[in-house]
Amino acid sequence: MTLRPLACALAIGLAATVALPADAAKKRTSKPRTAATSAACTDFHAHANAGWLATHPLPAGAGAITALGELDARATQQQIDLLDTAMRQPQDHVQKLLGDFWASGLDEAAVERDGAKPIQPLLARINAIRKTRDIAPSIAALHQVGIPVAFDFGADIDLADLGRHIGYFSQGGLALVDPAFYTRTDAGTVKMMARYREYVQTLLALTGTPAKRVAEEARQVIDLETRIARLHRPVASLADPRSQYARIATATLGGQYPRLQLDAFLKAQGVNDDSVSLANPELFAQLDGLVGNLKPDQWKTYLRWRVADTMAPYLSKPFQQASFDFRGRLLAGQDAPAPRAQRVREAINLAAGPMLGRQYVTTYLPPATRERAIEIATQVRAALVAAVERDTRFGPAAKAEATAKLAALKIEVGAPRRDLDYTVQPMGRGSFGANMLIASTWHHREEMKRIGRGNADRRWNVLPQQPALTYDGAQNRLIITAAMLQPPVLDPHAEIGVQYGALGALVGHEISHAIGPRGRMVDARGDVRDWWTATEAGAWSDVGNRIASRLGRHPYPGASGTLVNGPRVRDIALADQSGVELAWAAYRSAQPNASREAQQGFFNGWAGLWAEQVGPEVAVERAQNSAYPPGPVRTNTPLANLPAFGAVYACKAGTPMQAVPAERLILWK
Repeated sequence: MTLRPLACALAIGLAATVALPADAAKKRTSKPRTAATSAACTDFHAHANAGWLATHPLPAGAGAITALGELDARATQQQIDLLDTAMRQPQDHVQKLLGDFWASGLDEAAVERDGAKPIQPLLARINAIRKTRDIAPSIAALHQVGIPVAFDFGADIDLADLGRHIGYFSQGGLALVDPAFYTRTDAGTVKMMARYREYVQTLLALTGTPAKRVAEEARQVIDLETRIARLHRPVASLADPRSQYARIATATLGGQYPRLQLDAFLKAQGVNDDSVSLANPELFAQLDGLVGNLKPDQWKTYLRWRVADTMAPYLSKPFQQASFDFRGRLLAGQDAPAPRAQRVREAINLAAGPMLGRQYVTTYLPPATRERAIEIATQVRAALVAAVERDTRFGPAAKAEATAKLAALKIEVGAPRRDLDYTVQPMGRGSFGANMLIASTWHHREEMKRIGRGNADRRWNVLPQQPALTYDGAQNRLIITAAMLQPPVLDPHAEIGVQYGALGALVGHEISHAIGPRGRMVDARGDVRDWWTATEAGAWSDVGNRIASRLGRHPYPGASGTLVNGPRVRDIALADQSGVELAWAAYRSAQPNASREAQQGFFNGWAGLWAEQVGPEVAVERAQNSAYPPGPVRTNTPLANLPAFGAVYACKAGTPMQAVPAERLILWK
């Protein structure tokens, strides 16, 4: 299991559809104003989303449907359309690669004829191992094609220098995600491990192990994985990125780990940096010992198994079925495999996602839409700068740091600024498994290029074709993917107020993290330090606690007898409040003479993001576990705190959608 040290710094918020069709709007304006006002002041989520809710009943068997889910489904269909076009009429080299990849995956007959052929070259390389010194080069070769064995190695932020990426050597190489599975003795784990042993035997047999040897080779695999698992730290202990960081000079690796040959490993990956992170030297010392102390044949069996397990979903049906029965049905609780086209698209995104992203941006992101997004985001950032300047909770030093950090904040829209090298071995339409390995090898090569000084902002950790809007704390940048910039999150034909209420509020939500409780740990220069005082931290905690207390009085929609867990959803609600306030300020600055009806578009834009229909079982599960407020609460809470909402809809103080002045929770005063 690969654990990215800074994965926690990248929280992705997906936009959602604002279903406010013109005919629904006309119906509302035809009603008496008093009726519309009463509905808006009672439950604005239901009022603004009436059209969407009426046309989106919860389908039988569905746990929930959301406007966010509609956006994701649209982006998925757009990807399929691109792949179909590339398959039929490719216009350039990248489209040819994608079209061939897609066609080979959809051709189930060809996949069946292929059997295990795609992995035969890898198995032959492994079977050629004769001596201990042959093991490390085979480990390095498998990493090159995207199959991590024995350990993990990947590029991520250097915690001592946020302007660069370094390579992280970390624990990994196991087929089961939690190392504790290999050593626990409870009945459930014992039963699961018995099924796991059957799974290992099945795949070993499919790769050519004779029937009389299958049980023994499966025992060898599990024995070696158990030895490695005992050396791993518990997964929970890795949550802190600092626990995975320890920079050492690459020049020392060959001498410290001679059997693993980590210096040669780096050269094989194309990495020439002067340092790497290796935070668990005891693990790698023990792995080095295992290479020397275990017979090469046991390592060969383990490596063959890792190839078969990793590649099983992309090979013929016996491999696919074995993988699904264990990983899908047993571990994930799935009833049936996803449709073939869905699995092929997911494989392409996994191995060649940036290729598809390049085509997506070209097709679905007009330059004018991108510029509009940048304009709105820039104005919302300016509103936050102004809010900081007048805020009484920040002292002079914190104000100066926050202002400098916001001035340095980069706004990146559509796709990463740096393109990739698309020099790739021709794929052809004959072998899906072989194409998966070709694409994975290319992807690994490009990932390794992230390592080095000045490369920290080289790539995103999200694909352009995936709807996402996120603040990247390590790089102090706002990322808005191309897939996010489509109606209604940013409809270039929609009223400007709707654009600010949807995209603008989401931007305000995310960039508030730059100077909030998370952003306070990294200053404007990228140095990791806390630049808040205890008094400033206490003032923010007080606002957050008050919001949590207020939310905790709300019944959870659809979960009878359950209240919203205020402390759990506090951080999201705090950022939502910030986002709505900042977007409103930016909108009024850009449109100071907007009519009352135009201003209503802003609030409709916000409400439409959270339209949803949720069944009781899902509602109960979310009430117990989700860090996100339910849609109606997420819509209504920040608006009820905003005096401007009450003014626009003539809501009297004390109504559900307009808090009395003494109870208003305004973040930026």
